[in-house]
Amino acid sequence: MRDAVIVEAVRTPVGRRNGGLSGVHPVDLSAHILTSLVERTGVAPELVDDVIWGCVQQVGEQANNIARNAVLTAGWPESVPGTSVDRQCGSSQQSVHFAAAGLVSGQYDVVVAGGVESMSRVPMGTSMIDANPYGDGFLQRYGIAMANQGVGAEIIAERWGLSRQRLDEFSLASHEKAAAAIDGGRFDAQIAPYTLPDGTVVAIDEGVRRGGTVEGLAKLKTVFKEDGVIHAGNSSQISDGAAGLLMMTSEKAAELGLTPIARVHTAVLAGDDPVAMLTAPIPATVKALKKSGLNPEEIGAYEVNEAFAPVPLAWLAEIGAPDKALNPNGGAIALGHPLGGSGARIMTTLVHHMRDNGIRYGLQTMCEGGGMANATIIELL
Repeated sequence: MRDAVIVEAVRTPVGRRNGGLSGVHPVDLSAHILTSLVERTGVAPELVDDVIWGCVQQVGEQANNIARNAVLTAGWPESVPGTSVDRQCGSSQQSVHFAAAGLVSGQYDVVVAGGVESMSRVPMGTSMIDANPYGDGFLQRYGIAMANQGVGAEIIAERWGLSRQRLDEFSLASHEKAAAAIDGGRFDAQIAPYTLPDGTVVAIDEGVRRGGTVEGLAKLKTVFKEDGVIHAGNSSQISDGAAGLLMMTSEKAAELGLTPIARVHTAVLAGDDPVAMLTAPIPATVKALKKSGLNPEEIGAYEVNEAFAPVPLAWLAEIGAPDKALNPNGGAIALGHPLGGSGARIMTTLVHHMRDNGIRYGLQTMCEGGGMANATIIELL
């Protein structure tokens, strides 16, 4: 039986908005990941059947099929194709799903899945400037002209009774866990440092803040609702970064003399209310667990994207997973959220964490624009 295994997973550091990676073209960031995968595994690029690359704002420097442009920029043979995917924040997690499906079905033997977003260079919302992507039917159905993720986060906080202090405490913990991971060298093996033209090496995630306090966060102004709870300190950061995974069948890995790290055990999708927008990780996780036959206690590590603090906290309340298993190395509140690259960044972090700690099963899920979510269960090999 054909399967889909991950033989390598690598990411750039996540750069702050206008930080160390802001001068790097997103195609060059992507090409850096492709080059790193080849260098780490010794796999000849001409063996790659496709490069599936997530990217949300496919406009400007990220337009015109960034996947193919990255392949050519990396110096790979012109015979290697590439395609770009937009499932909003879950774009590069969806890339992994597409890659796995292609491997299992026999369309691929070797494939790269990943993604990129340079939010410094192509700001969020650029593709919607002077345009409303929703038709009149959306207004008629939902009573609003356009859905807003920040407002959705406020809806979730109210629905699940999440106070500002609870959200802020969770956010501070994200920074603390990420700082501990950096200090402990837990990200070193998964990061491919980027050397800038002036020789500066960007090697560490730039968004992590140390020494924060609940009292300090309490001074920040809420953004989406005057008497609300969502502010910059308990939201994901605007970031630059890329990540990718080299995937193949077990049979192909054996043929190439490679040892797989993990296999894609279960991959599902779910949709939910597009106005609250960020709740779909809950039904996606339920669906993944049911399909896999696993229970929450059998999953040793969970990654739930921290788009806003209410998202993983509402998820935790509904799924009942162990607190300590959730985002053990911090999440997007601390590390950043380079939209189209986040799914692959999170999966890279998850796969390395599982290997480092001997964890058999890991589950990743993330909310997506339009009220959707991917959920993926990975099994350590």
